[in-house]
Amino acid sequence: MGKYLVLFLLLMGLVGCEPTEPVAPTVSVLTEAKTDDADQAFEKVTPDRQLIFPDDHGEHPTFKTEWWYLTANLTDDNGNEYGLQWTQFRIATSKSDNPGWGSPQIYMAHAVITTENSNQSAERFARGGIGQAGMTNSPYRIWLDNWVWEAEGDNPFPGKLHFADEAMAAELNITNQGELILHGDDGYSQKHPAEPRASYYYSAPFLSVDGKLTLNGESFKVSGTAWYDREWSSSMLANDQQGWDWFSIRLDDGSALMAAQIRAKDNKAYTFGSRSWPNGKVIPLKNGEIYLTPLSYSTTSGKTLPMKWRVDIPSQEIRLSVGVLRKEQWLPFTFPYWEGPISVTGSHQGRGFMELTGY
Repeated sequence: MGKYLVLFLLLMGLVGCEPTEPVAPTVSVLTEAKTDDADQAFEKVTPDRQLIFPDDHGEHPTFKTEWWYLTANLTDDNGNEYGLQWTQFRIATSKSDNPGWGSPQIYMAHAVITTENSNQSAERFARGGIGQAGMTNSPYRIWLDNWVWEAEGDNPFPGKLHFADEAMAAELNITNQGELILHGDDGYSQKHPAEPRASYYYSAPFLSVDGKLTLNGESFKVSGTAWYDREWSSSMLANDQQGWDWFSIRLDDGSALMAAQIRAKDNKAYTFGSRSWPNGKVIPLKNGEIYLTPLSYSTTSGKTLPMKWRVDIPSQEIRLSVGVLRKEQWLPFTFPYWEGPISVTGSHQGRGFMELTGY
C-alpha cells in the first residue's frame, strides 16, 4: 500500500492550494495547478492550435494531464453482452524533464470487464522514465506493465490491446471503420461558459473489435464496436465545477453521438458534444443544444447516482431513453467514478457507455 499512498499524495499535490470545501479527487486533478514559477507552468490549451496526425496520437508531456481511453460493447457467440474499458492516464507533477526515477510523469491505468451480473476491475500505477510505463509514436505502443496497446505503424489502428489481471484478461484486435472526429472547434473543446477552460479532444468512434475475453478462467470469443477517446489539458475544469456526465453512443442509423455536461455549484450545467459519421462529417453540439435529464436514481456503493436518463437534442431530432447494463459500476479507484455499458431506445436504437464523475 505504501507506493499507492505516495503516488496518491503526489497526484494530490497537483491541485495546489487546499480546497475550501470537499472536492472529488477526479475533479481536483483536472483543475489548474497553481505555481509561482513561470518556468514550471504547464502549457495552455488555446483555440489557435491545429491538431496534427500522427504526431498528436503521441504524448504531450508539457500538459498536466492526458488519457488514452477505449470503451467497447461486445457480444459472445451465445449473445451474452460485455462491456470493456481500458484507460491509460499520464499525470505530470511538474514541467521538468528529469530522467529515470526523477521523472515527473506518473502513469495510471484502469481495466474493467462488465457482464450483466458481474464486474472485474483493476488499477495500476507506474512512474515514467524507468521503462515500466510509457508511450512511443513509431511504432505506436502504449504500455504499463503487461497492459499494452500496440500497432505496427505510427497510427493506433489497426492495433492490438491486451491486458491481464488476476481473474480477467482481454486480447482484442481493433480496426477503424471511419475518420477521426475532432470535437468542439477542430479539436479545441471548451468546458466552461466564461472561463478559458478547455482540452484538446478527438475520438475514433467507429471501431470494430474482435478477440477473446477471459473471466474466472473461462474464455469467450467476442466481437462488437468500440470508441476511442484522446484528450489532454492543463486546466480542464474551473473551481466552480463539480464533475461531469458523459455519454458515447453508436446509433442504429450509422452515426455516433457524444453528449456531455459539466455540472456546476450553481446547478447550471455546461453542455457540449457532437454527432458524427464514418465519412468524417461532424456536427458540433454547443452549450444549450443538449438536454440531459435524470429520470431515476439508484444507490450503489454508498452513492446515489442517476441510472436512467433522457437525452434530448432537438436540432438533431434525437430523443433517447438511456438504460444501463449493470447499476453496480462505481469503480473504487484512486480517482473513483461510475462507468459502464448502456443501451438507448427512442428516436434511435443503440449501445454505448456512460461515465459519471464528481458524485
